[in-house]
Amino acid sequence: MIDFPNIDPVAVAIGPLKIHWYGLMYLVGFAGVWLLGKHRVKRPDAPIEPDAIDDLVFYGAMGAILGGRTGYILFYNLQHFLADPIIIFKVWQGGMSFHGGLLGVFVAMWLFARKQRCRVLQLIDFLAPLAPVGLFAGRIGNFINAELWGKTTDVPWGVVFPNAGPLPRHPSQLYEALLEGLLLFVILWLYTSKPRPYMAPTGLVLFCYGCFRFFVEFYRLPDAHIGYLAFNWLTMGQLLSLPMILLGGGMFFIAYRKRHETVS
Repeated sequence: MIDFPNIDPVAVAIGPLKIHWYGLMYLVGFAGVWLLGKHRVKRPDAPIEPDAIDDLVFYGAMGAILGGRTGYILFYNLQHFLADPIIIFKVWQGGMSFHGGLLGVFVAMWLFARKQRCRVLQLIDFLAPLAPVGLFAGRIGNFINAELWGKTTDVPWGVVFPNAGPLPRHPSQLYEALLEGLLLFVILWLYTSKPRPYMAPTGLVLFCYGCFRFFVEFYRLPDAHIGYLAFNWLTMGQLLSLPMILLGGGMFFIAYRKRHETVS
């Protein structure tokens, strides 16, 4: 059993201005995407010019934040939104959805691809190995905030979170950081180290993330106001991950089938 480290969620306080660790983790994630993007755009198969990276990261950040907040409201807090629509602007109260952020990024990349006159899936293929950097940083932010904790457990690394009772729980935020962040980054970075079929990297990131998220949900406590959707184990996170698994697997299969047909 491990006691939760005494981490002040406020990283910096200057008078009434407070900068939270969670917000800083978003900045760390975007900065990591920008740095790796600067390196990756030097490849001859990059769909954009090096000087477009700054705008690309800005579009992606706006898509992730706006989509993440909107997705949280629609997927996880719709009843409260219908009762009080103004809560969508109360970002300081927390609440972001990865699946909503993903949709937001896809919309942002579609707009950016039109501006750059390239194919949107070609652009997302380019971005695929960069996305786990932001996911890793975000999950570390969840851990520092002591939120989205897991079910009670007796494993030696179980953590006693504040406001979660006296029993140790799975640090599901760290599980997600390791799987959706670190492991997914290694898989995609190695896979895309050489040119791959069109839309295969996009399919792979969707499939792998969906599988990792579906797995971790077995150890993560569902949102209290939603609970389990069915079978006493199916969560909203798993339900939203299923289309990603199916779509990603289908895209990956089609990408290689088309390449085989072209070669033959």
